Amino acid sequence: MQALWMLLASFAFASMAVCVKVAGAWFSASEMVFYRGLLGMLFMWLMARQQRVSLRTAYAGMHAWRSLIGVLSLGAWFYAIAGLPLATAMTLNYMSSVWIAAFLIGGALLAWNARAGVPRQGPLVLAVLAGFAGVVLMLRPTIAQDQALAGVVGLLSGMTAAFAYMQVMALGHLGEPEARTVFYFAVGSAIAGGAGMALTGVSDWEWGQALWLLPIGLLASLGQWCMTRAYSQGATLVVANLQYSGLVFGAAFGLLLFDEAITPSGWLGMALILASGVAATVLRERAAPNSPAEEH
Repeated sequence: MQALWMLLASFAFASMAVCVKVAGAWFSASEMVFYRGLLGMLFMWLMARQQRVSLRTAYAGMHAWRSLIGVLSLGAWFYAIAGLPLATAMTLNYMSSVWIAAFLIGGALLAWNARAGVPRQGPLVLAVLAGFAGVVLMLRPTIAQDQALAGVVGLLSGMTAAFAYMQVMALGHLGEPEARTVFYFAVGSAIAGGAGMALTGVSDWEWGQALWLLPIGLLASLGQWCMTRAYSQGATLVVANLQYSGLVFGAAFGLLLFDEAITPSGWLGMALILASGVAATVLRERAAPNSPAEEH
């Protein structure tokens, strides 16, 4: 059942990305994050009430940290979606598994003791290198179109998403209900988005354009809830690999709805990132089964 939850989450996030790309023509990333959070709070409050789940938590600090890094990732992803082809922005955000592997390698090197011998991280290192090689291949055509900044921001969205996923799994391990975890993330999104709007201003409001904000909030909440449920119930290896179905949905939406042609090097880069993400997840399970990213 966890696999189905992740497939539903991937489809919801890809559909949300379509709405973000359309709404990005009229609204800033801060505004979309704010309204996504506001609508998410309402949606998750109603869901928690229906499930009779209390929103009171004993882990306020963990929720605050999860919200902070999650909002940073969300804002960066929204910015990248507005400035990059949809498939490219989604692929960079889905680099989280590769980033987690990179963090594990860094941790192993920092804890390395010469007496213990050379750490066996070779295959994991190759998987990480392949992932970043895929990034270079994907961004080559976009750099020529003066979209380098959006590419870097999209890459950072994947890195911060890695921290967010680890925190989601930690909260699930502590027994926090999915509705509560997603609700507090929505609260953080509304606060951060509101702060951004106070600094950058508010766009002109037209109902025909503003209606695109509604599905952003609903689809984001649905995707977040499904993803949280998938990770908090275990089967991490299967679940983490199935998240890449979002790339298929994103590429299909980009081609069908926005006529975004992907170059051969772009397809090769996507394939490298997908393969490296799957390989990194499998190798991570074998090399560090007790790491925070894998505990349940």
